[in-house]
Amino acid sequence: MSTGIKRLAGETVIYGLSSILGRLLHFVILTPYLTRRLSQVEYGIYTDLYVWAALLLVLLTYRMETTFFRFGRARQDRDEVFSTASLSLWSSTLLFALLGLAFAPTLAGWLRYPDFPQYVVWFVLILTFDVLAALPFARLRLEGRPIRFALIRISGMVVNIALIFIFLEGLHAPALPPWIAAGDRLSYLFLSNLLASGLVLLLLLPVYFRIRLRFDPGLWRRMLRYALPLVLAGIAGVTNQMIGAPMLKGLASPDLTYNLAQAGIYGAAAKLAVLMNLFTQAFNYAAEPFFFKLAGETDSKSIYAQVAQAFTLVGSLVFLFIMLYLDVIQYFLGEDFREGLGIVPILLMANLLLGLYYNFSIWYKLEDKTHIGGWIALGGSAIVLGVNVLLIPRAGYYGPAWATLACYGFMATAGYWTGRKAFRAPYPLLKMAAYILLALVVYAMSEWLDRRLPEKPGLQLAVHTAWLIAFAGLLLWWERSRLRLFFRKGNG
Repeated sequence: MSTGIKRLAGETVIYGLSSILGRLLHFVILTPYLTRRLSQVEYGIYTDLYVWAALLLVLLTYRMETTFFRFGRARQDRDEVFSTASLSLWSSTLLFALLGLAFAPTLAGWLRYPDFPQYVVWFVLILTFDVLAALPFARLRLEGRPIRFALIRISGMVVNIALIFIFLEGLHAPALPPWIAAGDRLSYLFLSNLLASGLVLLLLLPVYFRIRLRFDPGLWRRMLRYALPLVLAGIAGVTNQMIGAPMLKGLASPDLTYNLAQAGIYGAAAKLAVLMNLFTQAFNYAAEPFFFKLAGETDSKSIYAQVAQAFTLVGSLVFLFIMLYLDVIQYFLGEDFREGLGIVPILLMANLLLGLYYNFSIWYKLEDKTHIGGWIALGGSAIVLGVNVLLIPRAGYYGPAWATLACYGFMATAGYWTGRKAFRAPYPLLKMAAYILLALVVYAMSEWLDRRLPEKPGLQLAVHTAWLIAFAGLLLWWERSRLRLFFRKGNG
């Protein structure tokens, strides 16, 4: 048993790191570069198109990769399930590609980019490659081949970043391909993504070549019935997390150029909240298999509650760290994008609430009531859409930030209340709320003191460090008895 658990933990780390690494590389390397290389409007278009790509990816894969996990668990059925799912995906994806390329000018007009149909062409091809790569990636995971999975994922990320620098810095006007207009930097970004996605699919093609093609209509219908609720939940998840930029483009004002600039500022500032998002995502990767492994043990619910408490404590510390050092972290953004820093604390708190939702929502996964998660996600989507419609015309890019906070606040609350009677985990809500409130109070006090101190960066940095040490020390003192018990058990 211990060997299996160690293997599970190791694979979780590899899968998690390969997924999180892409976002970290984007934040550390591409965000500083692109927010200095692109205008606010260009960055707005860049953000907007990737939101639509994320929504389409859910629709085009129709969660066949997750469905493959469910139906392909038995080794003797795996090839038949993979073949049926593959033939379905290849057929629907090629149809999408043909229609997308044929109607690229029409789609560009619908997206309000009538002069840039090439953007639609790039994304149709990117999505085609990414959809066809989804199922082989799922098979590598099901077969327990995390190293190959991670190497292919990371190779695609590195090639994408390298090509962006080569294209934007290394090519000069005479070397421009005839289908890319001079000054069209976005096409080079999308071309880099396309080539990286093509490389990933090429590396995964051997997974397809190993099977004999068979299609089982009955199996296919059962798989579709299983996948449909997952598709709805996936669309709701993307909407809740990413819909701000497209709604800014449509609602901020009658001026499209201004709206795209607002979307660009929002998209760039939201990247600074990625540190909290990475923390919650890493937690989810590690915690979910842990929760399932623990299910059924006598003290499992008590441990779930302790994990939620520990998550809130560390999340509050992450929130305060980012806010106290935001004067330094802001330099990850180009100067034209720093006016959006006011939304960072809102989005940080929203991502902390999302992490709490991951904690509270484990009950319906353990109880096989995943439809409740779908309803909660759809409720969050209704809130995020409604708040955006209400606030964007009045508050600009602050609207999506508050909408995200309201959405994840609702989801965390709903996850707790729906499981309160069915699950009865003893979550220490008062303590968890106290951690968050204390972090907010310390941040507010630091802001109040900053306005009264001389404007010397070194002095402010020292004071902020003192605030952080004081906050961490207070938490350690508060939890001293629990920590002593923990270390006694560890030594025993």
